[in-house]
Amino acid sequence: MHLDGPQDAPQDWRGTLKHLGPGLIITACIVGSGELIATPKVGAEYGFSLLWFIIAGCMIKVLVQVELGRFAISKGMTTLEALNTMPGPRFIVSWLVWCWLFMFVGILFQLGGIVGGVGKVVAQLGWLDGLGGTGLLTMDRIIALIVSAATVAILASGKYKPVEIFSTIMVVFFTIATLFALVSLQTSPAMAEFKISLSDIGKGLKFELPGDFSTAFAAFGIIGVGASELIYYPYWCLEKGYAKNVGTANPTTVWYERAKGWLRIMRIDAWLSMVVYTSATVAFFLLGAALLHGSGKEVNDGNMIASLSEMYRPLGELGLTIFLLGAFVVLFSTMVTASASNARLLADGLVLFERIEKPKNEEARERLLSRCCVAVPVFCALVYFFIGAPVSLVLVGGVAQALMLPFLSIAALYFRYKKTDKPLQPGKVWTVFLWISALAMTGVGLFQLYQKLT
Repeated sequence: MHLDGPQDAPQDWRGTLKHLGPGLIITACIVGSGELIATPKVGAEYGFSLLWFIIAGCMIKVLVQVELGRFAISKGMTTLEALNTMPGPRFIVSWLVWCWLFMFVGILFQLGGIVGGVGKVVAQLGWLDGLGGTGLLTMDRIIALIVSAATVAILASGKYKPVEIFSTIMVVFFTIATLFALVSLQTSPAMAEFKISLSDIGKGLKFELPGDFSTAFAAFGIIGVGASELIYYPYWCLEKGYAKNVGTANPTTVWYERAKGWLRIMRIDAWLSMVVYTSATVAFFLLGAALLHGSGKEVNDGNMIASLSEMYRPLGELGLTIFLLGAFVVLFSTMVTASASNARLLADGLVLFERIEKPKNEEARERLLSRCCVAVPVFCALVYFFIGAPVSLVLVGGVAQALMLPFLSIAALYFRYKKTDKPLQPGKVWTVFLWISALAMTGVGLFQLYQKLT
């Protein structure tokens, strides 16, 4: 993955591409519950009118993502370690780490909804007909347990490389599936009445807001880089080796130039992944707006797969099968990558909350990660097994993430002005857009809080 000791960042595109990877993992994580479930739900409720909101939700949070990555790479600190440096009240850990813990619980429920979504997709595909019965032992619940076991098998080593390889494969598959869906919608005679026109796109870019768009704000928390992915990203930057390549902080010209080189690689990684997941998110939104809104279909716990699959039924059995295969790839990739990410957060959190001692070497760390990679998917499967309701579980996670966004915005600005060495601080234009991003994210979080309290 990287040589021992500091090294300069590559300048050519071939060398740069070899060092990309964290963004692919985040992309595989992002294009899941938000895009497949929450985004079409927004399209189904509001039609094309919130297209601009979906695009903005994907793009605007990247600046905060890069700022958190900048701090991690230059200081060699994980996200939770960084958040633990925030000034303010402390009880064992910083107040902001306690806020993360609240979000973490919500995310585990969201992953329970995702593993349930995989179960419903596989049940619809008929791969395991005859499995399951009544009560708690329905087919989708049993499949959710099987999916959890498969996730554990993929992640059991606790290493970085299997996650990156898996993510790359999944990104390729769901990108192809999404392109197929849009091309089919625009070219198939069977779907002529649902074809998206330029006027539809124009309507979606008018920056209008409906009277009540609580679902849209819940979706804002998880589409694009949600609060969870903002926290995940620095972990994968560290595991890819960016911070090791930069070396221990040393206020010399040589060190700053080397750090700037790897920060450039990180920015390329983040922006390229943004292009991929924004394209997929917009595609899912357009499908939901075109095929569900016009027919009055709703996406809820009882009809999730039935409603979403309506987007492909005009293509016949082949279209439905392709949708279900694409849905399986999207949700399963999110389950695996989010479990891997949350396992790292769980391990880090246990250390910070003084539940366990910090691993003394890489081997001990991998053993801890391996155990956490078992615990997270098993817990999520049990959540769905006993609760069900995948759409509600996903939106619970979305609300929890939206409420965390203001605090992460504050942290990014704090790191920018108070913690990042001046030679590594971004320029004036970047800082202006960082403030815009932070204010927008704060506004969404405060709106969510207001809705929950009124």
